[in-house]
Amino acid sequence: MPNRLVSRRLALSLLCATSFVPLLAHSAETNSPSSASRYETRAEHDPNGIGKFYMGREIAHVMGHQAADWLERPEREKEERPDLLMPALKLKLGDAVADIGAGTGYYTRRLAKAVGERGVVYAVEIQQEMLDLLTNKMTELNIHNVKPVLGTITDPKLPRAMVDLILMVDVYHEFDHPFEMVEAMSRALKPGGRMVFVEFRAEDPDVPIKRVHKMSEAQVRKEMSIHPLEWVETIATLPQQHVIVFRKK
Repeated sequence: MPNRLVSRRLALSLLCATSFVPLLAHSAETNSPSSASRYETRAEHDPNGIGKFYMGREIAHVMGHQAADWLERPEREKEERPDLLMPALKLKLGDAVADIGAGTGYYTRRLAKAVGERGVVYAVEIQQEMLDLLTNKMTELNIHNVKPVLGTITDPKLPRAMVDLILMVDVYHEFDHPFEMVEAMSRALKPGGRMVFVEFRAEDPDVPIKRVHKMSEAQVRKEMSIHPLEWVETIATLPQQHVIVFRKK
């Protein structure tokens, strides 16, 4: 079994004891009429998913902070090639960028360098423990243009119409409320701002990631079609992921 699968399985198993907490905390919200019509719950589902479906796709379990080391694994650079992703984002000095599901800051620190001291990176997490790890890492690396943000499962808490680019690396498929999150992120984008999804390719059976933790380009575009976003391009230069870019209309 590939090391990635073992690591991912460990991450998900560590989460099991706590993953139901945010779901219970937001039960009133998910039972509202709009949410009830938007999402579907199935008793029979993938054990790596939460049993909640959106537009035919099962939502995956969130990785808990207990498995944060997986985000900093040495082989990640070879597997994901951030050296190819960063130029593809076409960032400019002074840009305001949001890293959603920033984790330990693996991409946050790269984004911070790309936008320079005049730019800003909003590092968004729903787990304070992850933000603590990220903040410590930024201090260690002497990076000062990162603003940690504690979001919720429905709102990343970003400033309205202030963000040039929103980046999600292997995280959108874990959103408990994908519609509400994209709605809130769209409000945060400047006119013409971009939203970028980096997801492991569901179209490729050789990508060694569990099924609910992969997404097809078609599914991402389907889910974005109801938002004020237009597809710009899909970049296929990464070894296992595709980069799907949208622009705010």
